[in-house]
Amino acid sequence: MAGVFVELSTPITGPYQQPTGLFINNEFVPGVDGSSFEVINPSTEEVICKVHEATAKDVDIAVAAARKAFEGPWRRVTPSQRAVLLNKLADLAEQKTDLLAAVESLDNGKSITMARGDVSAVVATLRYYAGWADKIEGRTIDIKPDMFHYTRREPIGVCGQIIPWNFPLLMLAWKIGPALATGNTIVLKTAEQTPLSALVFASLVKEAGFLPGVLNIISGFGKTAGAALSAHPDVDKIAFTGSTIVGRAIMKAAAESNLKKVTLELGGKSPNIVFDDADIEDAISWVNFGIYYNHGQCCCAGSRIYVQEGIYDKFVEAFKRRAEQNKVGDPFHPETFQGPQVSQLQYERIMGYIQSGKEEGARLVTGGDRHGDKGYFIQPTIFADVKQDMKIMQEEIFGPVCAIAKFKDIDDAIRLGNDTSYGLAASVHTKDLNTAIRVSNALKAGTVWVNCHNLLFPQASFGGFKASGIGRELGEAALDNYTELKTVAINMGGNLF
Repeated sequence: MAGVFVELSTPITGPYQQPTGLFINNEFVPGVDGSSFEVINPSTEEVICKVHEATAKDVDIAVAAARKAFEGPWRRVTPSQRAVLLNKLADLAEQKTDLLAAVESLDNGKSITMARGDVSAVVATLRYYAGWADKIEGRTIDIKPDMFHYTRREPIGVCGQIIPWNFPLLMLAWKIGPALATGNTIVLKTAEQTPLSALVFASLVKEAGFLPGVLNIISGFGKTAGAALSAHPDVDKIAFTGSTIVGRAIMKAAAESNLKKVTLELGGKSPNIVFDDADIEDAISWVNFGIYYNHGQCCCAGSRIYVQEGIYDKFVEAFKRRAEQNKVGDPFHPETFQGPQVSQLQYERIMGYIQSGKEEGARLVTGGDRHGDKGYFIQPTIFADVKQDMKIMQEEIFGPVCAIAKFKDIDDAIRLGNDTSYGLAASVHTKDLNTAIRVSNALKAGTVWVNCHNLLFPQASFGGFKASGIGRELGEAALDNYTELKTVAINMGGNLF
């Protein structure tokens, strides 16, 4: 079966061919059981199309394809050739920017402007790791004059990768870039809410020249396909981005199967700390971007906003005005900043947190309700005077809702910023360099931004402390996730003692 396609339309591209099969061995194929599931447009609540559902049987087939490629022809592809393939894939993605961005907006609901930014970041990430492919180096170690010791970094093998629904294309690139650069093969499972853009991307893999079985992309549910991939005895490493609770389940499955390597990029409840001496207008611009970017569906969203007491009232009022200027609506409108939440389930979850904030006595400054009467749109919402033990201050909401509280001094800011089980990111707004460095060094977070928020680049590592994960994405650090370090000791004629 060569492929299964559905013709769809978007306001940006018009009709396009949407692959709906499972991408295994460089072909789109139906699932073994013939089951499928609906993909919903979050802006209209209507069905976009159906895609084939991967079950444990399909995971077995995909893993076998990846294993055959890894043990066979892919091992003979040189690092420089891997770099060429990654660059070709990046070139094709760049050529298809409008299509990939339009499908992302259609499926996920993010604004077309942000979706185009995501595709640009996909291209940059693939090119960055293409540059690393022929620079995976070992070392020589001088231990004894009659022995030769050296180390080498080898690919782990077959890598299972499970990506989330908030940045479908970008998380795909974050995962496959370092894995392919270091010579691994992949079975990647998309989120069931947003499989479409990854399937369009899959159609570029064969065109780029990748061998069959090197990169397999399947659509399915976490409780079936994701669980099967995590527990599969022939998968050597699993990488997951998503919630902390699911990350724990994946780690358990990996331990109980073949003790496969695990990296996890999990939840966050990032503090956004604004000092009295900050440029208020600039800080408000970044705080607004920090929480409402990608409709608040961002693991490093600056959802806990701590403002020093000297500017607290002024800040809250100015932030209210700024948040109310955010354009909420049709993701294909060029002025839209915030689209719908990804699903009915996510919409209801966020509205539940808003209700909790009201019931626990936080002051609702703006928002707090549905936007419009169709689609999963929620007004940008600000709660102020939030107590540290309230649910909206402690739990990850993953939506356009933030909690503001005041602090007294640097020590108070550090204490409040670290008062969470998470440690993914944080930001500090101040004109004082000493304050910026002291607070940044004291915060228990994998990334700390100063006078900005939510700025990520392929060259800089990203990952969490505490319950926010294990391992690092991006940068040189991500290469360690996909290689095994081997030591070779050669006796050149020396005696045992």
